[in-house]
Amino acid sequence: MLFVCEKIVRFVLSPSVTGLFIIAIVALSCQERQSKETWNYYRGDLHGSAFSSLDQITPDNVSQLKVAWTYHTGDADSGNRSTIQCNPLHANGMLYVTSPKLKLIALDPATGVEKWKFDPFINTTATGVNRGVAYYPAKDTSRIFFSAGPYLYALDASRGTLMKSFGLDGRIDLREGLGRDPETLSVWATTPGVVYNGLIIQGTALGEGYDAAPGFVRAFDLHSGKTVWTFHTIPQPGEPGYETWPPDAYQEVGGANSWPGMGLDEKLGIVYVPTGSPAFDFYGGNRNGSNLYGNSLLALEASTGKLIWHQQLVHHDLWDYDLPAPPNLVTVTVDGKPVPAVAQVTKMGLVFLFDRRDGKPIHEVAERNVPASKLTGEAAWPTQPFPVRPAPLVRQSFSSDEITNISEESHAFVLKRIGSAKMGSIYTPPDTAGVVQLPGTRGGSEWGGAAVHPDNAIMFVNANEIPLLVKMKRLEDLPAGKRLALRGERIYQLNNCASCHGADRKGSGSFPRLLDVKKKKSETDVSTLLRNGKGQMPAFPNLKRDEVDALISFLFDKDDVDTARSTKSRVRYAHNGWVILTDQNGYPGIKPPWGTLNAIDLNTGELKWKVPLGEYPELSSKGIGVTGTQNLGGPAITSTGLVFIAATKDEKLRVFEQSSGKQLWEYTLPAAGYATPSIYESGGKQFIVIAAGGGGKVGSKSGDSYVAFSLGE
Repeated sequence: MLFVCEKIVRFVLSPSVTGLFIIAIVALSCQERQSKETWNYYRGDLHGSAFSSLDQITPDNVSQLKVAWTYHTGDADSGNRSTIQCNPLHANGMLYVTSPKLKLIALDPATGVEKWKFDPFINTTATGVNRGVAYYPAKDTSRIFFSAGPYLYALDASRGTLMKSFGLDGRIDLREGLGRDPETLSVWATTPGVVYNGLIIQGTALGEGYDAAPGFVRAFDLHSGKTVWTFHTIPQPGEPGYETWPPDAYQEVGGANSWPGMGLDEKLGIVYVPTGSPAFDFYGGNRNGSNLYGNSLLALEASTGKLIWHQQLVHHDLWDYDLPAPPNLVTVTVDGKPVPAVAQVTKMGLVFLFDRRDGKPIHEVAERNVPASKLTGEAAWPTQPFPVRPAPLVRQSFSSDEITNISEESHAFVLKRIGSAKMGSIYTPPDTAGVVQLPGTRGGSEWGGAAVHPDNAIMFVNANEIPLLVKMKRLEDLPAGKRLALRGERIYQLNNCASCHGADRKGSGSFPRLLDVKKKKSETDVSTLLRNGKGQMPAFPNLKRDEVDALISFLFDKDDVDTARSTKSRVRYAHNGWVILTDQNGYPGIKPPWGTLNAIDLNTGELKWKVPLGEYPELSSKGIGVTGTQNLGGPAITSTGLVFIAATKDEKLRVFEQSSGKQLWEYTLPAAGYATPSIYESGGKQFIVIAAGGGGKVGSKSGDSYVAFSLGE
């Protein structure tokens, strides 16, 4: 389109004032047109708006949307454990997507025809999560930055070949440079970094056990891959925040990583970095203190990594309340004046809003007292921050009055399942007696995050109301002479195997049961899985050979003798896994709604509307109504007043009206769209594309496709 505009400019070139006026008008038109054609950042733009100014699709014609093309990656997992969470990127005349097995693919954006494919796992099998890529336009060779396994790759955006000058033959190892032995660390990246002034600023995902890697934020040179700056999210001696941890924590504790993506204000030169919880997620007796910079929104000078300001949104996290999504940069009106702000959605269902220049809250944030912990060695922080506005998106406490009412049988089943577990409020600490955690780690908000209209500061965000049943177990270091399997059980608990597969090895959701693993796998198979990872299971390079032997002894119910002696004696707790509180049929054990879509005016903090998101037809047919479902993936919005969102377990892509929340259109995808849609223009036509990968943690069937929609001819 720019080429066409340049030809028009040359055609009208004239020394006359009229000619110059025409040139100016055409140039402005070209600029506007060019800006409308791109979705060349993760979630649309550097502000995380998930907003498109394209205006071809409107409330009046959205019902005429048709499937324009479907692309099949061909590598979904047959066991329904793979997923696609990628937000496609439209740039360089191509559409960049990733597959369940983490191949990077370039498509023709108008037809879905494959242009090239890059496979980082040639001659191996792998699945996992990749939510998108980063694009760097250059005069010589434009680049795509893409993560798979522990590596960050740089590829020629036009040909899909590795840029050999970047790192070692086109990739850098994200395990290196963290101050610990890289061979013992489990580090990868699910979400793309941001490109700024010759840098790629990258966060990481980590294991969540007691021996997790530290989650430092780093900036790498775009061309060489060399580390330019590092921000220590677990401060080292002499750095601000060091006093909020035990003295040796920087050497022993991990986590506090930024896995969900970042926002960038290019004019201010500030990158906004949300961080997760320190590890281990549910017990912090080895990290007493408020634990800066875990669970914080950081404002860093993008060129140097220098801390400008921070806000910690959870002190000394005991609930796995990572900041789950990129922040949204938006201009709000305060006392009649525009203020550049940054909004952060949270798993707690709270929305925080700060002045992005200095971090001061736009709406009041109150520190409120919360309960103390009963676990040995634990010192829960006595207060937590609560924004006075906006109001929480989800319920903040669980009681017998909130137990599901979809049937008498379901109510009785859930009540019995809760048993003696405590039904508490948002920050009730985990306990050995059990706690119903609400909001659970599945939300409030999840990694899909929010979309924000840049013209009126209205936020659109989906949320979950899915309680967890969390129960802690104390684990003491074992003395010499115990069975090897007993030591293996402790490793199983402490390295987060139990978090996914359950403390009882019975599995959870899409995570398989391990009680009969010896009937399906050999010891060599399991050893390989622990070393390399597969699917949603990360690698565990931190495990030493004798620890792998002990874990296999436990999983295979062997009676070998362990002669290893404990070198440290300290209290440790594990938890029973991310166990969703459900009824006998698998429906959430709380009264509906279970999933919602919300519209919030960030200027005032007012909730404009809330509607259920997703449906169980079998319940609706019984007169229960639209309950909403668990949802993963976020919304995308347009200047014409539309909200596009999939995310639900019922496999629908839906369109809502921004002003009212009224549903205008829906389409059943070949598998659930646990991803955020992208909106772009190609060949004069507006497209909406969504990954239909299903599967994953929600446990629905896996898919392998991308589906694009446009208006019929």
